[in-house]
Amino acid sequence: MAFTRRKTLGQWLPLIALAAACGMGGAQAQDQYPSKPIRVIVPYPAGGGTDIIARLIGVQLSQRLGQAVVVENKPGASGILGNDTVAKAPGDGYTVLMGITTVVQIPALYKKVPYKLGDLAPVSQVAKSADLLMVPRSSGVTTLEQFVQQAKAAPGKFNFGSYGNATSSHMNGERFKQKAGIDITHIPYQGSGPEMAAMLGGQLTLAFVDATAAYPHIKSDKINILAVTGAQRHPALPQVPTMTEAGYPGLEANGWFGMFVPAATPKAIVDKLGAEVSSIVKTPELNKRLTEMGLIAVGSLPDDFKAQIDKDAAHWKSVVEAAKISMD
Repeated sequence: MAFTRRKTLGQWLPLIALAAACGMGGAQAQDQYPSKPIRVIVPYPAGGGTDIIARLIGVQLSQRLGQAVVVENKPGASGILGNDTVAKAPGDGYTVLMGITTVVQIPALYKKVPYKLGDLAPVSQVAKSADLLMVPRSSGVTTLEQFVQQAKAAPGKFNFGSYGNATSSHMNGERFKQKAGIDITHIPYQGSGPEMAAMLGGQLTLAFVDATAAYPHIKSDKINILAVTGAQRHPALPQVPTMTEAGYPGLEANGWFGMFVPAATPKAIVDKLGAEVSSIVKTPELNKRLTEMGLIAVGSLPDDFKAQIDKDAAHWKSVVEAAKISMD
């Protein structure tokens, strides 16, 4: 009997040694990360805000890690193509996604998505934004309650602009309609630029405009900014109340830019990337650039970003379901 046990142990020893070697090899690979160039996938065209932020971070990340960081634009299907590229990439830390809020909105908007939200591991929330709710100054409206009273007195007369169907501004507008009990017509535009131009041109009676597009115009004498979405007031507009402060809660979610890697990526690599990105975002140089874009720098670590993702996914799903918004 003893002989049999010794023989069995002898058979297992090579396998145990092999497993230990593999484990040491995996740990060593993580310690050496990165050992080759890193791809940052941007699921939108070059030149936009997401692309600019990815390239700003990429330059500093390359300097810190000692490897090239290459930004690749993979636009298509409202960001789904680029998101899916990263979700299906090897979990080795060499394929990173620079995503935006749509990452958590897409699962609620489409019945069929080629990946799951859980296929992506949060690395860092880089920056957050807000929608500014504004009216033409010529309207004479200076408070949100004034607009609500006018809209209630004339159902269907007023409209609200958004920077596109099923975007955060569309969802915020629908949630506002529900909270205020008003009937206003949604007018979607192909982006914040055309939407802002329509507001300045007096073609809209109300609009939820992304802060990045509105930032150069926040002091314009052609608009009155009545409120901002998000949980806090915007640093550039400290006098403007949040939607909650103005009496209409339920629009506390911010838009954001954030980095992700495939879910199979080892935690040690996720944490290393998160720490580097967080440190970069908090440098005076990048903080200044983000502020100039109308954004609020964040630079969170992976666990904090994960908590925000979970919260936002539930929020946007509830808005989509209540307003019956769908992209199918």
